[in-house]
Amino acid sequence: MKQRVSVLDTNLNLRIEERAIPEPGPGEVLVQVKSVGVCGSDIHYFEHGRIADFVVEQPLVLGHEASGVVAAVGDNVTDLEVGTTVAMEPGVPCGRCKQCRAGRYNLCPDVEFFATPPIDGAFCEYVVLPRDFVHPVPGHVSYDAAALVEPLSVGVWACQKANVSLGTRVLITGCGPIGAVCALVARARGAEVVAVTDVNPERRAKVEELAFPTVDPGQDEIPEADVLLECSGAAPAIDQGIRALAPAGTAVLIGMAPTDTVAVPVGAIQGKEIWLTGTFRYANTYPDAIELISTGKVDLDALVSAHYSLEEVEQALTHAKKHPADMKVMVRTS
Repeated sequence: MKQRVSVLDTNLNLRIEERAIPEPGPGEVLVQVKSVGVCGSDIHYFEHGRIADFVVEQPLVLGHEASGVVAAVGDNVTDLEVGTTVAMEPGVPCGRCKQCRAGRYNLCPDVEFFATPPIDGAFCEYVVLPRDFVHPVPGHVSYDAAALVEPLSVGVWACQKANVSLGTRVLITGCGPIGAVCALVARARGAEVVAVTDVNPERRAKVEELAFPTVDPGQDEIPEADVLLECSGAAPAIDQGIRALAPAGTAVLIGMAPTDTVAVPVGAIQGKEIWLTGTFRYANTYPDAIELISTGKVDLDALVSAHYSLEEVEQALTHAKKHPADMKVMVRTS
């Protein structure tokens, strides 16, 4: 049996290949992929062939925000039926290192993450994952929403790290998809999102459609908050956001900065005893994220802007050039 696979070669060209459908081993699940979200990292590999030390040195399958249905299970998998809708957690850690044993498997140095060289991703028709990283989703949830549990998990993890709860005043910098999911999670946890900031008016308009207040950081005053969820990676946003925090506030850096070092307002951090931390992906968040979408507390379908087929992955990866304000572009693989 063969499947179609969208492959990025070392010259950064995309092509459709036929490959064998993998077979699940003991403790593994074969998933028929249904929907995959396009992430900024996919676009970066397509355009530049690398992110930091991860380089496309051999043909690579992109895509890590994925959902599908169970097609087959390996030995010892007894709690998952064929045909079940699932969200796929794309990072498989070693399970043995100090970080894994402490429950921080997102920090595992040997994690194998979809679409991170040399690990293939999900722009294909079938993938195999260990059972622990295949999460059942209720049947009323769309394949798109199930796929977007992955970026939603980033928001869940950030809100957990900042202890966002009922009445917390949350400021979010960056009106992209991660800023949007952070706002959605914060609201679902009972927080008050005081503003989502962005210099791009079209991006702000998209977030306003989700019923959140927005601020132009170059023109308007930024309201005080208890928690900053920084989703842009932009140095001015980091500075402004930290300065807007109330005493004993918490700043969580989520967005990837273009450089390894960014200046921070040390005086404000010391003078107001600000807690400053970062996030790297997420750990143990999929059950909470699935609960948010399955109960209707978060509507991920509202973030979807466009759909493409597996043969149209290149168009999906370049969609943002013509539509930079669109939130999420999805690839339907079958």
